[in-house]
Parts: sequence; structure tokens; C-alpha cells
Amino acid sequence: MIIPPEAPPQSEIAASCWKLIFVSWLIAMLATLGSLFFSEIMGLMPCELCWYQRIFIYPLAVILLIGLHPLDTHVVRYALPLAVIGLLFTAYHSLLFYGLIPESLQPCRQGISCTDDNMILIGFLPIPLLSLAAFAVITILLLKVRALARS
Repeated sequence: MIIPPEAPPQSEIAASCWKLIFVSWLIAMLATLGSLFFSEIMGLMPCELCWYQRIFIYPLAVILLIGLHPLDTHVVRYALPLAVIGLLFTAYHSLLFYGLIPESLQPCRQGISCTDDNMILIGFLPIPLLSLAAFAVITILLLKVRALARS
């Protein structure tokens, strides 16, 4: 006879969800502050795709914070679509940056280019790659919260 494993108590699930949402919020907040630092302190003008990514990361910092106090795992309903759409924009931006999408499909026609050398920090770290990592990790963490909340 196989005995199924015991389900974790609800308090453990809630604690795990809170931690995952907190880490998601922390990443969104760091990305928000980082983008503001790049543009307002360092004077790097954002390209058109950077603006679209900001449209999706800024609300995540607020929505995820609201979902933490008190814990509301339903925040995933609102945050996950923002994270996925932001991930799509930043994936496109990264592909453009690395030259895997032709320049003719680049939306940045005037002003700052999406593939400009100003998009590289410390000589080797592309800003689009940082954004891609942030949206990807947030998406994965929110999917984990959704799975935990359903169990």
C-alpha cells in the first residue's frame, strides 16, 4: 500500500507564497529604482522599448507590495500578465540588441537606438539582459505562487 505524502499545512504554504511574492516585489522594486537611476542620475535616455518595459515593471512594484500586506495570493492574477507582457517586450529588445532581429524591425527610429552602446553597463553587462532576467525571474516566482496557492 502506498501512502500519499501529507500536504503541508496552510501556514507553511502561506509563508512560502509570502516569501515568493516578497522576492518578486524586491526584484520589481530594484528594477524600478535601477531604471530611474540610469535615466535620472546617469543621464541615459531610455529607448522606446525601454519605455514599454517600464510601463510593465513600475506597476509590478506597487501591485506586489499591496499583495504582501495582508497576504493575497490572488495578486498573481494581476501581476502575472504584466510580468509576461514585460518579458515579451524585453525578449524582443534583447534579440534586437544582440542582432538576431534585423535593424529594419527596430521600433526606435528617432532618438536613442535600442542597440546603442549606452545600453551596456560596466563594459559588458547589457541593460536589456538585466531587464530580461528581472521579468523572467518574476514570472517564474509568480507561477510558483500560483501553483502553491492551488494546492
